[in-house]
Amino acid sequence: MGEQSSKIGRTLAKGLGIKVAYRDPLSANSGDPVTRGESTFSVGTVDTYSYNEPEPSSIEYLREITPSGRQFVDYLIGLFPFLNWIGRYNLQWFIGDLVAGITVGAVVVPQGMAYAKLAELPVQFGLYSSFMGVLVYWFFATSKDITIGPVAVMSTLTGTIVLQVQAEYPDIEAHVIASCLAVLLGGIVCFLGLIRMGFIVDFIPLPAISAFMTGSALNIASGQVKQMLGETASFSTRDATYLVIINTLKNLPTANIDAAMGVTALAMLYIIRSGCTYAAKKQPHRAKIWFFVSTLRTVFVILFYTMISAAVNLHRRDNPLFTLLGTVPRGFKAAAVPVMDTRIIKAFSSQLPAAVIVLLIEHIAISKSFGRVNNYTIDPSQEFIGIGVTNLLGPFLGGYPSTGSFSRTAIKSKAGVRTPLAGLITALVVLLAIYALTAVFYYIPSASLSGVIIHAVGDLITSPNTVYQFWRVSPLDVLIFFIGVIVTVFSSIEDGIYCTICVSVAVLLFRLAKARGQFLGRVKIHSVVGDHLLDNDGKYGSFGTTKTPSDDDEHHRSIFLPTNHADGSNPDIELEQPHPGIFIYRFSEGFNYPNANHYTDNLVQTIFKCTRRTNPHAFKRAGDRPWNAPDLKNGKEAEDDSRPLLQAVILDFSSVNNVDTTSVQNLIDVRNQLDLYASPRSVQWHFAHINNRWTKRALAAAGFGFPTPTSNDGFHRWKPIFSVSEIEGSASAAAHAELINNQRELAFQQQQDMEAGLKSEHSTTERETTNTIETVETSTSEESGIISEDKLQRDLKDSKAYRGRRKVAIVQGMNRPFFHIDLTSALQSAVANSSQEIPTIH
Repeated sequence: MGEQSSKIGRTLAKGLGIKVAYRDPLSANSGDPVTRGESTFSVGTVDTYSYNEPEPSSIEYLREITPSGRQFVDYLIGLFPFLNWIGRYNLQWFIGDLVAGITVGAVVVPQGMAYAKLAELPVQFGLYSSFMGVLVYWFFATSKDITIGPVAVMSTLTGTIVLQVQAEYPDIEAHVIASCLAVLLGGIVCFLGLIRMGFIVDFIPLPAISAFMTGSALNIASGQVKQMLGETASFSTRDATYLVIINTLKNLPTANIDAAMGVTALAMLYIIRSGCTYAAKKQPHRAKIWFFVSTLRTVFVILFYTMISAAVNLHRRDNPLFTLLGTVPRGFKAAAVPVMDTRIIKAFSSQLPAAVIVLLIEHIAISKSFGRVNNYTIDPSQEFIGIGVTNLLGPFLGGYPSTGSFSRTAIKSKAGVRTPLAGLITALVVLLAIYALTAVFYYIPSASLSGVIIHAVGDLITSPNTVYQFWRVSPLDVLIFFIGVIVTVFSSIEDGIYCTICVSVAVLLFRLAKARGQFLGRVKIHSVVGDHLLDNDGKYGSFGTTKTPSDDDEHHRSIFLPTNHADGSNPDIELEQPHPGIFIYRFSEGFNYPNANHYTDNLVQTIFKCTRRTNPHAFKRAGDRPWNAPDLKNGKEAEDDSRPLLQAVILDFSSVNNVDTTSVQNLIDVRNQLDLYASPRSVQWHFAHINNRWTKRALAAAGFGFPTPTSNDGFHRWKPIFSVSEIEGSASAAAHAELINNQRELAFQQQQDMEAGLKSEHSTTERETTNTIETVETSTSEESGIISEDKLQRDLKDSKAYRGRRKVAIVQGMNRPFFHIDLTSALQSAVANSSQEIPTIH
């Protein structure tokens, strides 16, 4: 079946004029295979397994991305992570969840009501959203700490959308708009989670998130000052932050007695927190107690000011002394099927992208952060599903868009939560509040609630120390941060989100497009422990005295460093050119269409600067010379040019994971350009550290990876160098048996010596087997000068590893001899096939 498909494919390719074996002279399909032995690896004393590396096929790619039946079942089970731990639930976990659940419940009730006012909704809708968030999420949670419910930023954005739609359709109630928005957002986010698109949040960097949180906190806090002070002047708190601050300061004289309830409540919140923090430092053994006291400060402040309000306004319900929260209906009075009106959707469609980002960004950032702190990993796609289902079901009880809360998540984590089931306990607390405490809610001062909001969002402001750390890590990130904050303050939260993301993407693309490759030089290094050299046998010799490093010292190795020391290596170290006319070039940030030209332009310019043209008389007359050809002296080539001829280019692909058509075509163009420069010879192209099979396939399709024919002399005779490794290594059963046999022989010999009265003059030291050997074809190794045949035979004969015909195998395919496992083998191969004098490479 496979042969028939291959024949059909070749027939179709021939009919369409497709060159299947494009620039592949080593392929059997090319019609011109190499048969002179150049690519044959054989050593008489070594039984070597030949290996041709297969190219990945399109069918293989489809198989990789197509889930199997087992993977599909795992996917379905993975939609409900609680199945992995619910069977092991125990009493100790329950106690931790109970404490954390009640603690968070006590916080979420006043916060939920306060945030509902930000969403331009009656306070009970904050309770509805809080209940559904904590009730549903634990089924889909991969984070034990996160708490879903109303949050300040999402509530503010919801309020903006509600006002925008009502301005166009005044007859539509606010909670209908909020419910419609929640269903739509839930559906979008749930779909993204089901198709496993959680990775998209990774495109939003930390500075952008911090800027968004800081700008939003300033926006929300400034908008609440008017109500906290009880200012009676009429101005919108939905304007740009700077306008709200200006108008608030202008109208300070209109503040009334509400300020007494708001400012003192805000001050009390900060005083309690500071006092508890100080007490925890002074009494570390009671830190847990002080933590719970600090956590419950919001509940205490709300109850305290509610008690004052009730005492003052008990007989003044018709004319309260200060603004009260008002009547809160008992139970789920707004439970109904959400209304999905196309008019509503069209009215806020332009706000959907910002709403989706806000819904996801805070939740994922918080859950990842607490996952790292508490030593577990979240699944962003599964978190998408949790958020999505919560917002899909919440509107049926009257909920509006909800997501993860930073403050409540921090409280839950510090309270000792053990599993996501703590959300069920919190749901019971919220349910109790909805049915049993609504009468008390009537007397809550609105100014005190504003103080609670300002206090809560204050934790979202990025501290100066964090900004300083941004500066230390990347000054550009500080610029992104301040751009986001300034745009949010002088425009809107949505504009701030878009701006920070766009600037971040622009910086990323600029870095990618202007990525700088590095030319590498070679330097010999020695391993030193303290002031002693480390030898191969693990012994030490004094550096500079007993063991003076020299060129013929066997205990050293060669490494490759940037010639300009841009990596921070010691500039006093003088790097050697790998070999005259051979260049090693390392890509820094991938090799794709945005940066391909930038890389290769730098490569070609440096090569032209450091080498000379192979044929100095290529242009017989001055008129034959291209206008931009260099080295023009009175119309003649410089005859005394001492620069080397271009021999080979070695590309380090260690940072390259994938290539595309544009980058590969760019490489082809450079190869053609350099071939003309080096004509009538061809430039060798070697590649090291290619980590992706598809990258190898792409390069091979472009004619790289094997020697290419020239129009003048066909193939240059070339000397392949391959990396081989033992199949039966030192850990194999055969090696173990051989070791035991050698030990027995040694013991027997020693016994005979003792019986004969002979004393051994020296002890025998066993040498460890070397796992990887760089080997050269025997027919051409004398010419290369790297590893001679006689030395190779002696090494193999002296080594106990290869007695008994120890088998070795080639690490990478013989069909791609110019793809190398590392830079050392790539340089060895380039030097071995160079037309100039060949130095010894260690």
